Amino acid sequence: MIPRRLTRFKPTPPAAAQSPALVTDPAEAALQLIIARHNTSPRRLIEPGPNEAELQALWEAAAAAPDHGQLTPWRFVCVPAHRRSDLGDAFAQALVERDPGATPEQIEAAREKANRAPLLILAVADLRPAEPDIAAAERLVSLGCAIQNLLLTAQAMGYGSGLTSGQAMGSKALRRLFGLVDGEEAICFINVGTVSREKPPRTRPEPTRFVRSL
Repeated sequence: MIPRRLTRFKPTPPAAAQSPALVTDPAEAALQLIIARHNTSPRRLIEPGPNEAELQALWEAAAAAPDHGQLTPWRFVCVPAHRRSDLGDAFAQALVERDPGATPEQIEAAREKANRAPLLILAVADLRPAEPDIAAAERLVSLGCAIQNLLLTAQAMGYGSGLTSGQAMGSKALRRLFGLVDGEEAICFINVGTVSREKPPRTRPEPTRFVRSL
């Protein structure tokens, strides 16, 4: 259940609630929310982003992900506005790490990527030895579910979102900035904000493409 404190949700007027045409089955509403969610480029995400109460709800949604043994094999790191320049420097350093011949224009383009979506979060997978000993694949599934819970909650709030990654994720510069230790992996960035310009939704694959019976 989405917390009542989320002010972006508007209560249904009593008159509308009585109209059969507007009564929505919860399962159908959930399905439509899921189908409506799509990846939005950080370039198209502008202010405002989630407020503090909404951000707390995103964390609560992530915490509901399947997690055998309550290992919580993942964590999230927010990058506030005053640290975006540090992230930009890490992106620039990561580019130079893998391409010492990068041009100043390419380095600046890499640095600029840190200054897009209002809410920017790094998703980190914890694959270190732990008890109970949960397989890495299961831990990554748990992280994926936590990310999807977060994305769908943001969608329900009226925000757009998108995941971004790239070659910088495994760089020494990025690992150093976020304090990652051996066994922790930077998986992707989660970008959330108000959509400045919608694009046509992509066609989803038909279930017959990926469902079989034994």
